[in-house]
Amino acid sequence: MAISPREMVAGTLHLISLPEIFLRVNEIVDDPTHSAADIGRVLSQDPGMTARLLKIVNSPFYGFAYGVSGKIDSVSRAITVIGTKDLRDLILATSVIKVFSGIPNDLVTMESFWHHSIGCALVARGLATRYAGSGQRHEPHTERFFVAGLLHDIGNLLIYRKIPELAREALLRAAHQGEVLHVAEHAVMGFDHAAVGGELLRAWNLPKHLEEAVAFHHAPEKATHFPVDAALIHLANIIATAVCFGNSSNQCVAPLQNAAWDIIGLSANVIEPVVIEAETHFGETLRLLQPDAG
Repeated sequence: MAISPREMVAGTLHLISLPEIFLRVNEIVDDPTHSAADIGRVLSQDPGMTARLLKIVNSPFYGFAYGVSGKIDSVSRAITVIGTKDLRDLILATSVIKVFSGIPNDLVTMESFWHHSIGCALVARGLATRYAGSGQRHEPHTERFFVAGLLHDIGNLLIYRKIPELAREALLRAAHQGEVLHVAEHAVMGFDHAAVGGELLRAWNLPKHLEEAVAFHHAPEKATHFPVDAALIHLANIIATAVCFGNSSNQCVAPLQNAAWDIIGLSANVIEPVVIEAETHFGETLRLLQPDAG
């Protein structure tokens, strides 16, 4: 019987709920009357989460990205340096890998999946930083692009879990016919992993910019509210696949949509320095985001 992305997500939410700590922080950040102290009180209930966040913001990468000098030893100081929205996104990034770590499947190794996702996240942040610095638009919250890159293929994990036979058929079709995976998924299932991922983020009540970036990362021209987010993740995914960060489940690199370059207006000359930067920080970021990191 046919199943839609929304039905697939609705039937799986009991397996993949986000931690209560993140949900409460998400509500606080969306409340204009919130304070750093409110977030600190919530995080104080999870010392492990707090320790991981402070380890991340004190890492060399964040020191470089935010111009941090001196040790950040409290949540309130972290908020002062990186802001509440970026902190919220970091909590999401540290939570989501753990949420999916207990979902077994025999279609892809989780190590390879997250290697590609983290590679895409780092490339996305690099592109976003250069976009913000290009003078086209003030974009203070580049962390959102890192998280969108991290989550861009999350729909694959639901497909592997919920309809493994069709997932295998799509993977084989992609391999044997030389199709990119999302095209094979449409042929086999009538939808692709991007649509499933977008539905999951909608069900989690995450910001619309994350939902659109994930849902339209193969078709950024279809993003109606946040085309820049979708275009950046589209480019980051292709670059990460081309330079072999992990295994994206694609047997070939997807064609790059010219509309993506038109939307963000960056030169292709940014690719090499972005890749070098991502490769430099890949191992460190992987260690920081692992569920057992701490």
